[in-house]
Amino acid sequence: MRTLAHIGIPQKSKPANGIYLEDAKLYITDPAESKNNIEFLYFEDECQMPEIVKTSTHIAYVVDDIDAELKDAEVIIPPFMPLPTVKAAFILEDGLPIELMQNL
Repeated sequence: MRTLAHIGIPQKSKPANGIYLEDAKLYITDPAESKNNIEFLYFEDECQMPEIVKTSTHIAYVVDDIDAELKDAEVIIPPFMPLPTVKAAFILEDGLPIELMQNL
């Protein structure tokens, strides 16, 4: 089952309250600080994420079993740990990047 976590929107400038993810070369905001659960993202030039993730809005869902969700999916970013208690991955569905997140 998928539960909506946030909507991620790429930005052309660093957000004032951005959190820096050094390994990803990426700044993100906390969606909990947005009335609409929006996460703003700023990708540094060195960021290695696929272009579609860097340029398209994504939808993020919390899932119970990320490995089951990835089976037969078009994975564009394999599982990684953006936070110590979260396993995430990106897939492509309906032409859009979808982020799947599992709380550990």
